[in-house]
Amino acid sequence: MSRPPVEVGSGPETIRALKAALVDGLLPDTYVSDGALVHMEEVSGGHAAPAVDEDSPLPVSASIVTPALLAALLAEHAYVYRHAPRKNAGGGVELVEEEVTPPRDRLASVLAGKTWPKVPALRGIIGAPVLRRDGTLLQRPGYDQATGLYLASKVDLPPVPDRPTADQVATARDFLLNRFLRDFPWAGPADRANYVALLATPILRHFTRSLTPFGLIDATMPGSGKSILTAGPGMLYGQRVMPWSYADDELRKAITAVFAQQVGVVVWDNLAEGTVIDSPTLALLVTAPVWSDRQLGASRNIATVNDRLWLATGNNLQVGGDMASRTVRVRLDPDMPRPEQRDQSQFGIPQLDQWITIPANQMTVLYHLLVLVLDWTGRGAPRAAGLSMRQFTPWAQALGGFLAHHDIDGFLTNTADVYAIDEDAMRWRAFLACWHGLHGSEPLTAAEIRRSGEPVFFGGQETDRWDGQFITTHTGRMPNAMALGRLLTGQAGRWRGDYVVRSGTHDRGDRRVFWVEHSEP
Repeated sequence: MSRPPVEVGSGPETIRALKAALVDGLLPDTYVSDGALVHMEEVSGGHAAPAVDEDSPLPVSASIVTPALLAALLAEHAYVYRHAPRKNAGGGVELVEEEVTPPRDRLASVLAGKTWPKVPALRGIIGAPVLRRDGTLLQRPGYDQATGLYLASKVDLPPVPDRPTADQVATARDFLLNRFLRDFPWAGPADRANYVALLATPILRHFTRSLTPFGLIDATMPGSGKSILTAGPGMLYGQRVMPWSYADDELRKAITAVFAQQVGVVVWDNLAEGTVIDSPTLALLVTAPVWSDRQLGASRNIATVNDRLWLATGNNLQVGGDMASRTVRVRLDPDMPRPEQRDQSQFGIPQLDQWITIPANQMTVLYHLLVLVLDWTGRGAPRAAGLSMRQFTPWAQALGGFLAHHDIDGFLTNTADVYAIDEDAMRWRAFLACWHGLHGSEPLTAAEIRRSGEPVFFGGQETDRWDGQFITTHTGRMPNAMALGRLLTGQAGRWRGDYVVRSGTHDRGDRRVFWVEHSEP
C-alpha cells in the first residue's frame, strides 16, 4: 500500500501541514488522551505464559507521541516530501521532489498543542470484553467509538452470542461452578459467591457505573489456592503483582505508578500473616472515581480514572480504619495441615495453577463467564434491590442480581466476618470497655485519661489497671495528652460495639472533656 503524501515547506508551513494531516487521521491507531496524542503499540518481550503470581500485562500500550516517535511513524505511514531546487543538466534550476524527515523542533511544535479536533479520544485500554452502558457487549478487538475504549484482547475469543441458549447458559454455569471453582476450600457459600462477583466485576464496571470495593482473599493456611484465585481475573484482564508497603507514603507512590501501566487488576500478593490492612490511602483509593496525585519524577499532578480491580492475598489478614466497610472478603479454609498435598487426581481441573496460565484455557473461562453475563442482561439485568453497601451499593445490587439470576447464593452474607477481623474496631472496643469499667461515664480531660493509663505500684509491684488495653499509636506507644485528645475527638460519636465516646465541655468549664456511654444489650 502506498503511503499518503504530505507536502511540507518552510517552518510554519511544515507545522500547519503536519498538524492538518494528523487531525485528518494520517496515522493509524492514533488517538488523543488528556490533550496529548497517543499511539497504540504492541509490547514485545512479555512472558507468553506467566505464572499465577507474576505480572501479566496487556499486549499493547498507549505511548505518548514524542517528536522522535512522530518521526518514526511518519517514515512508516506517510510520504513526507518537499520541493527542493536542483540544477538541471542545462545549467538551470528546477524543483525536485524529495522525501524528508522534518526537524525535531518543528515536530515538537506540531505536538505542543492540546486541541486535536476529529482525533478519536482514548478513554482506556481493556484486556477483555466489557458491557457498554446500553447493555451491549464490546467484543470486537480494537478501538470502540461508542465508549472510547480500546480492546486489546489477551486471548482469541470467539464471538459470544447476544442471546445465549438455555443449553449454553447451563454449560457455562456448570463449568464455572462445578469444574473451575469446585475444588477450592471455600469457608462458606459467601466466599464463592463473592469471588464470582469479583471475577465478573471488570466486565460489568462500565455498565453498572459504580465504584468497586477492595477484594481481600485470605486463608487459614498457606497452599490453599489464594494466588490461583487472583490469577482468575488477573490472567483474563491483565494483572500487576506488587509487594505490600507498610508505609502509607510508599503505598501511595506505588498506586500512582501502577496507573501508568496497562492492567485491569492490581494484586498485593502474599502479605505477611496477620497483616492489618488499615491504610488511609487505600481507603481513599477504593472510594475515588478518579485518582489524583503528583506524577513521579515530575512537578505536575495527574488525574486518572480509577478503573482497576484491587486485590490482596495473605493468611489470616485483618482490616482496620475505614477498610471494613470497603472490603469484600473471600476466605479459604482447607481445615488440614498441608493443603498443597491434596490429591488432585479427582479435581475438576488438576494442576489449576498451571492450567490457568494457558491462553486457550483463559479463553474458556472468559467465554463461559460472558455467556452468563449476557444471559443476565438479556433478561433485563435484574438487580438485588435489598442489598446495601454504602458507596458500593450500585455494585452490590448489580452483582447481587447477576448472582441471584444464576442461583449462586451467599453474596455478601459474610459481611459480619469482615467486621469481626476489623483490628482497629477491636482495639477501640477493648479500650472503651476498659475505660467504662474503670471510670464509668465520668467526664475526663485527655490529660486525666492519659494519667489513668500510667502504671501504678501496688504492694511493691507495677500494675496496669488497663490490662494492656489502653489505645496506642501505630508505633505501639501510648499517645501524649494532646495526641490522645485528637484521637478521641476523631472517635467521638462512633460506636464501637456497645460503647461510644462523647465529647464536650460538660460541666467542667471551657476544658474539653470525654466520657464513654454504654448501651446495654
